[in-house]
Amino acid sequence: MTERADVVIVGAGHGGGQTAIALRQAKFAGTIALVGDEPELPYERPPLSKDYLAGDKSFERIMIRPAAFWSEREITMLTGRRVVMVDPTDKTVAFADGGSLGYGTLVWATGGSPRKLTCAGNDLAGVHSVRSRADVDRMIAELPDVRRVVVIGGGYIGLEAAAVLSKFGKHVTVLEALDRVLARVAGEPLSRFYEAEHRAHGVDLRTGVAIDCILGEGGRATGVRLADGSVLAVEMVIVGIGIIPAVEPLIAAGAEGGNGVLVDAQGRTSLPDIFALGDCAAHANRFADGATIRLESVQNANDQASVVARTITGDAAHYDSVPWFWSNQYDLRLQTIGLSIGHDTALLRGNPATRSFSLIYLKQGRVIALDCVNAAKDFVQGRKLVIDGLSPKPDRLTDPSIPLKELIA
Repeated sequence: MTERADVVIVGAGHGGGQTAIALRQAKFAGTIALVGDEPELPYERPPLSKDYLAGDKSFERIMIRPAAFWSEREITMLTGRRVVMVDPTDKTVAFADGGSLGYGTLVWATGGSPRKLTCAGNDLAGVHSVRSRADVDRMIAELPDVRRVVVIGGGYIGLEAAAVLSKFGKHVTVLEALDRVLARVAGEPLSRFYEAEHRAHGVDLRTGVAIDCILGEGGRATGVRLADGSVLAVEMVIVGIGIIPAVEPLIAAGAEGGNGVLVDAQGRTSLPDIFALGDCAAHANRFADGATIRLESVQNANDQASVVARTITGDAAHYDSVPWFWSNQYDLRLQTIGLSIGHDTALLRGNPATRSFSLIYLKQGRVIALDCVNAAKDFVQGRKLVIDGLSPKPDRLTDPSIPLKELIA
């Protein structure tokens, strides 16, 4: 007979862990099983490319809760178990090791897997992604024998890893296929600022670069050959080119979706009694003008988890949280509120030369997002401008002597 839990949560990251926590906070008395494909208990992922890689935080310090927390709340932790099939008729999930588990309600919070290069050599030793503790532990183990690192991808993960490794004294080269770093998430002034910062710290940062293949010897990466035929000698390659949402079992079971599984404002999928949240959930977002998007952020995972938990316990809830993100590189803390996608104007508030400034994004005069570099007050006070879609005069938005809270009518 198949074992069963009232709520089965697949995915033991931020979203899965927060769902279990929120259920117990809401006095949910049923059985809860939290399934994770890694051997560890739930832990924070953002520090992997920052504090954990740098050695500034131990693994214990990035755990979401200590082991005793889960047992005290009678949350069954099924670690090292990967779900490969969902049967929405029998309401069971099947594991890669052959076992199965029944559910009353299923919550899918699996995140995604790192997108791999399609070129030859992507599976050589010394080629890494930054998605799990095991990924970073392998990198840390190799670092003593590494002098030259190539980072492929100029997004947040790649740049954060580059910042840490350059502080370690490694010779770091960043390769970005587009004409600037952070091109998908930020305006050009912010991209150029971060490019200059990395170069000032000795990083060889190149944009508009295509990769031909990764070269190897004895099964280990030794170089990266570019499309122009030139070769960069390496001992380590880090690939940070995004993730692929881990939704195959749900899609195979008939859930609507593609690039993520589609969910409504309560987190429900098109399958009965199955919810999804976090990086793998595609949802209509009013801060993206109602477009269906996936948000890869801790904030999104936690907020959606709270909505799902409230819905399961019969409380009226819907997801409508303003997106926010952060990135730490060198001594720079970038905090973003809102989504700048589709902006028609980008205003500079402050002077980048002081290393404390904000970019304010407008669409048809409305504030839709802010990127704040070492400008925490702008981030906090700008939140209301984004949530309410306010339209202050541009000359007041760009005047650092006027606190943004004064522009909230």
